[in-house]
Amino acid sequence: MNEFDIPESMSAWVLGDPDELALVEKPVPRPGLAEVLVRVDAVAICATDLEIISHGVPASVDGELPFNRNFTPGHEYMGTVFGLGATVDEYAVGDRVAVEAHAGCGRCERCRQGMYTSCLNYGANFGEYTKGHRANGFTTDGAFAEYAVNHVNTLVRVPDSMTDEVAALISTAGTAMYGLDVLGGLVAGESLAVIGAGPVGLLGVALGKALGASPVILIDIVEERLQIGTRLGADHVVDAGRETAVEAVRRLSGGQGVNFAFECSGAPSAVDAATKMVSRGGRVCLSAFSPEPSLVDIGHIVTNNIYLFGIRGEGQSAMRRAAALMAQNKVDASLILTHTFPMHDLPTALRYAREKIDGAIKVVMRNH
Repeated sequence: MNEFDIPESMSAWVLGDPDELALVEKPVPRPGLAEVLVRVDAVAICATDLEIISHGVPASVDGELPFNRNFTPGHEYMGTVFGLGATVDEYAVGDRVAVEAHAGCGRCERCRQGMYTSCLNYGANFGEYTKGHRANGFTTDGAFAEYAVNHVNTLVRVPDSMTDEVAALISTAGTAMYGLDVLGGLVAGESLAVIGAGPVGLLGVALGKALGASPVILIDIVEERLQIGTRLGADHVVDAGRETAVEAVRRLSGGQGVNFAFECSGAPSAVDAATKMVSRGGRVCLSAFSPEPSLVDIGHIVTNNIYLFGIRGEGQSAMRRAAALMAQNKVDASLILTHTFPMHDLPTALRYAREKIDGAIKVVMRNH
């Protein structure tokens, strides 16, 4: 297939004042050098989307908060390649792809190290002199729309056997995979505690188990989510509302603590708890935004030689590895997909995600 008929305009949600979204007509963006036009077929709602819509952080549009800038949020999506920019021969029109939000500038020290989610020119893509940075749904228009432009570096192929809704979760799985990468990458035979049975935490359980971690311990306070964690491969689950999580993890790991802890809850107390779940020389990865500062026992961290890492998004091509495990049916992301809505019903979808209505875990919207 050589080309599709690309319309001049599209429906898109734009952010006005905090928590104010309007469905408008916007021009369909045109891909530039090394970019493709993606028809958005499915997009998932992330907790970060809710933060951006309500508070603006961590988005930056034209160097300022994203409110009243004709900005379209949304960053966890998949779709169909609809048009090709100059020099693109890696993909063809009609290819199904999932996308990473972050492209990076490609020129700073971090991007050259492959750490494009930590791009030193983050948000420097406006005015007469730009550094080429893109982060769709953060600094450039995202996917709560019919079309989006993506750099070829951000694309991951979607197999025909995978549904659009599940493919929209590859980004979430990529974040969990990135967390396991920074914890050591090779987790086979290592013990892993995952704090928080949200989308990233649950897929962290599934990916950790698929990579051979043992035992995998999941901590949360919602029984239904702990049950899903068991289905995704958790060897043990801990209801932190009924027992002290640190004591339970140490008991389940033979008294010394686990090798790795993956903190996905965002609870202020969870950071300190994670450092006390790991053994001496253990590693802790933080992937969730905390609503307030956390108190941490620095003396315990230093005395026990504990390593702390923070991640943002699905860096260092982790999405490709996560997608491969999903395509091989080693990770069943469909277990966290709870609700699907049409794109024009975004306000309802956001309400379900924010209020966790009817046990919502991952809410996905479809365009077609």
